[in-house]
Amino acid sequence: MRPAALLTAVAGITIVAGMLAAGRERFAGPDTAATASEESVTTAESKETPKPPLALPDPKISMSARPVDEASRFYPAQADGKPLERVATAEREKPKPEPQKAATLQRPVAESAGILAFGNRKLRLAGIVPTQADKVCKEPDGNEWPCGMLAKTNFRLFLRLRSVTCDLEDANWTGVTTASCKIGAQDLSEWLVENGWADAAAGSALAEAAAKAKAEKKGVYGEDPRKGAPLTLPPGPPPDNPLDPI
Repeated sequence: MRPAALLTAVAGITIVAGMLAAGRERFAGPDTAATASEESVTTAESKETPKPPLALPDPKISMSARPVDEASRFYPAQADGKPLERVATAEREKPKPEPQKAATLQRPVAESAGILAFGNRKLRLAGIVPTQADKVCKEPDGNEWPCGMLAKTNFRLFLRLRSVTCDLEDANWTGVTTASCKIGAQDLSEWLVENGWADAAAGSALAEAAAKAKAEKKGVYGEDPRKGAPLTLPPGPPPDNPLDPI
């Protein structure tokens, strides 16, 4: 065979082989690309870190949970590692009324205008300054008169040994005590001040009554009541007990 024909044959075979190879790649290309894509996705998924499973809530924690409202959201749910507990508001106790103090004292004796005697015990009337039995008063003309003794006498005539009710918790005190006393509805301190036989103590509610007695010159603030008129029995309150001696 001639050399030219041999070269021509080799070149033709080479062209045909190239065309066959190109056709094979064309038809096998999509499957190969899909396979490569799937392999890359599988590789990427295998590289991702697997996520842990969701943890279920602890039943102990859920039992100690507390509702959150506008007031509680500003306070911590725990203190010193312990859950807070809601404490019910304690109801305020209503103040109990003080027991009324009242002691009935029998057969009081006026030691002076403002002091009662019960044997060896003494009771000073509250809210007044007792008038001492030895007090001496002067009239405008300079004459003296025993105003303290007359104050005591008028107080004794007013009492007439009737029982008195005093604001004492115990009627068996010892020594000297101070209390407010009444015969019926009449307060003894008020009677003495209004009639001028005793002065009101500092800060006493009887200050106005004492000023009125001074202005009207009653009792120790006036003249000797024995002048020109016999000593009369002062008016007394209505009896509080018909069985009480008069």
